[in-house]
Amino acid sequence: MDRTEATRTVDPITLSVVRGILETTQREMTLSLEKTARSSVFNLAHDYSTALFNAEPEMILQGQDIPIHLGSLIPAMKVVAGYFEGDINEGDLILHNDPAYGGSHAIDVCIYKPVFYHGELVYWTVCKGHLTDIGGPVPAGYNPDAKEIYAECLRIPPVKIWDRGKPRRDVLNMILTNMRARRDQEGDFNALIGACQVGERALIRMLDKYAKEEVDACIGELLNMAERQMRSLIAEVPDGTYEGVAVLEDAGHGFGDFDIKATVTIEGDDCRIAISSPPQVPYFINSYEGNSYSGVYLGLMMFAQLPPPYNEGLYRCVSVDMGPKGTLCNAREPAPHMNCTTTPMETLTDAVRLAFEKAMPSKVAASWGHANGLNIAGWDKRHDEEYVTMVLATIISGAGATPQQDGWHACGPECCFGALTSGDIELLEHSYPIIIHKYSLMTDSGGAGLHRGGSGTAWEVEPLDGDMTFIMFGEGRRIPALGAAGATSTMIDTKVGRLELKRDGNTETIRNNTIGVIKPGETVTNMNPGGGGYGDPKKRPVDKVVQDVKLGLVSIKGAREDYGVVIADAETLKVDLDATRKLRAA
Repeated sequence: MDRTEATRTVDPITLSVVRGILETTQREMTLSLEKTARSSVFNLAHDYSTALFNAEPEMILQGQDIPIHLGSLIPAMKVVAGYFEGDINEGDLILHNDPAYGGSHAIDVCIYKPVFYHGELVYWTVCKGHLTDIGGPVPAGYNPDAKEIYAECLRIPPVKIWDRGKPRRDVLNMILTNMRARRDQEGDFNALIGACQVGERALIRMLDKYAKEEVDACIGELLNMAERQMRSLIAEVPDGTYEGVAVLEDAGHGFGDFDIKATVTIEGDDCRIAISSPPQVPYFINSYEGNSYSGVYLGLMMFAQLPPPYNEGLYRCVSVDMGPKGTLCNAREPAPHMNCTTTPMETLTDAVRLAFEKAMPSKVAASWGHANGLNIAGWDKRHDEEYVTMVLATIISGAGATPQQDGWHACGPECCFGALTSGDIELLEHSYPIIIHKYSLMTDSGGAGLHRGGSGTAWEVEPLDGDMTFIMFGEGRRIPALGAAGATSTMIDTKVGRLELKRDGNTETIRNNTIGVIKPGETVTNMNPGGGGYGDPKKRPVDKVVQDVKLGLVSIKGAREDYGVVIADAETLKVDLDATRKLRAA
């Protein structure tokens, strides 16, 4: 009996109720993380994800969280379950962050809790979160000078931190002792553990009420529903082989630009995705296989735009070949990797999406802005302790435009796809000894098009009472977000990421990943790219361009150079229609 046949008799009302319980369980887990976590990365930016797995283990529900986490959870869960096969017990908690064991990047720490019912392993509750530090020589983990993974982080292969309900205090102490700002890390660890326990309680209550056999049938049908939806979409794509190539720019490492290619082969309702990337480099942009699954799946889902349920059934008809080991998208030890969840993942995502859009141009959309971020660290004299954090507000970029509308502002980066939040400025200033002078949209940052790309953001910070280390990571500082359907921009520099360092009355623009120090009275401003535009910018209605100028999204210069709209009066924004017609015609 095939999988579809096995679940045809599921009562639709019960199915709907079980589905609702699973979704509510996942939301309760994320709310628990938000309300109990210590660091701003968790409780303000929400850089965490949750998922539920069955005993197979198959992902039966993914949260609508961070795409860079969710795709890699599928191979990581299988590695962890396989590692402890025969030694998985009620009350265990397993910790893991190592990319060589299916993880994404090492600062994304994952906790897995096996759920038992009447002595039988039935589910796993899983939480992954970006800690503010993971040990190593550089605060916050991102070390642009690392030549190998050992110079980046504390690697944690699958290890039990609770054994049969008893915390392993020795193991936890060893791990936390190797991390900066221990109070934050310990608080976030406890939040991850608590969220897994919240999920466990809800799942057991569900089984008590509906019985395991009925719930299993419902979960089987939810997996089949997702599979049917994906197969139906793939069947609409014409059979053939399609290639997408995206360029990963040199972010100061000296290796030059790299091409990442995705080859998509469609046969009926089956899909094969093959990734081709250059050899790995001694720089922190290598992606291990588990992380690369996140990039491939995000590119697929950006194209597919399918409704829920979101679970592993989506990928039953999709096979992925990451290419040989030792390449940029299928790295092997000891490749450094910490920047991989943004670079090269966003380029990998673009390549996959471009390949699918060649197959079905009607679903084309522009790329989102890539991540160009900033971490900060120093000494907090108020509490006489070290502070360190990844400022997620610094990677908030613009979303890409679509055939129907302009891109959303301050919604990216592409790797997080709208799931990150900036947090209140006042809470960040309360948490760390800093003052934030600016957090704003940037004029002329959205890609030009019939539909304009969303605007990127500028975030300016000054330390209050001591030196502050800043660490730059990411890219998108020379090549803007890809437009679609003929969208091109004339003004490029305003649409890419960069950092402005102001000291002694001078301003220095930095475009390389680097580590620096500033003092009180000095500032750094991190500037993020906007999203790509859609369609010919010369066809954007003149009144919309004028409205963009009025709102500060486009400058008078940008209106002329990017859109061919000549504004004759800066105060009234009156348009010279004759000059505009001639410029657009030219």
